[in-house]
Order: sequence, then structure tokens, then C-alpha cells
Amino acid sequence: MEKTKIGANTFLYPMPTILVGATVNGKPNYVTIAYCGIAQHVPPMVFVTMGKTHYTNAGIREHGTFSVNIPSEDMVEITDYVGIYSGKRVDKSTLFETFYGVLETAPMIAECPINLECRLVQTPDVGGSNDIFIGQIVETYTEQKYLTEGVPDIQKIRPIIFGMHSNSYWKLGDGLGRAWNIGKSFKPK
Repeated sequence: MEKTKIGANTFLYPMPTILVGATVNGKPNYVTIAYCGIAQHVPPMVFVTMGKTHYTNAGIREHGTFSVNIPSEDMVEITDYVGIYSGKRVDKSTLFETFYGVLETAPMIAECPINLECRLVQTPDVGGSNDIFIGQIVETYTEQKYLTEGVPDIQKIRPIIFGMHSNSYWKLGDGLGRAWNIGKSFKPK
């Protein structure tokens, strides 16, 4: 098998599509982001990476809080809209039903199946054009209809997947098997 070099780039798939929320100038604001992930399990932490010029960044820094909202497939149009237009030019505070949790300054989107309320822990400076915000998840919010046996169910949530280099949105396909189980039947050659 011959591999072709295609350059150093961010070809890590799949990428979740999320809506990051922060209070900016006294109003909730949201931005669509795909550069995000789990930073660690205990305590639970996530990171979001956003261009330094994003309007939302100032709110995260000011309040030390933000939210990660996971939209479902049926929210793809409004999710894209939020990513197209900056809060500097468009008031996004009325696009969603906003609610607040225990931190009181991290706006969350009621229409999203999953909401992670985060306290800013660190903003490492690694150079480049992005801010990296690492947040500890202080609470998770959902509705019973998105749970199976008390745990968020990916098939019920139907998250939006992003293809960065094709600039396209995708949806999940079929499951392949149970983690830490399906490999038990593998026999090395």
C-alpha cells in the first residue's frame, strides 16, 4: 500500500459541530465551532478553539464561563447561520430559548439536546491565530427523551458532524459494535 503525502493539516475526523455560548455585553451570544473536544475525564473538561477575533471570546474571558451546546440534525440551518454571522453585527440573543444554570453567566440553548455548562480553567497560548479555552464541566443538561438508561444516547441526540476541508455537514451512520467488547474476538496473525 502506497501512502501519498498531503501536507500537515487538521484532517482529524469526525469533528462535532457545537454552539458555544457566552454572555457578551450583557446578552447571550453564540458561535458555531467544530474545533473542540474532551480535554480530560476527571474532573470532566472540554476545550474549544476559536479564532482570536471571534466576538464570543471576550465574554468567555470576562465572565470565566461558557457553554457547549450540541445541536441535532434538525438544527443544521440555524447552526450554520450562527456560524456565518458575527455577534458584532447580528444580535443572536433571540435566536434560541436561552437558559442559565448554576454558574449564572453561561447561556445555554434549550433547543439543543445536550448542554455543557463550563467554568473557564485555562487559556493556553500556543501561538497562532486561535484562542484555546479549556473549561471544566460543572453541569450537563438534557431532556429524558435523549437518554437511554440514564446516559445520553447518540442515536437520539443525532449530532451534526462537520467536514472541515469539504466545508460540509454530515450525520451519523450505523453503529459498529460495543467498545471494549468487539475487539475481544480479534485474533492477531
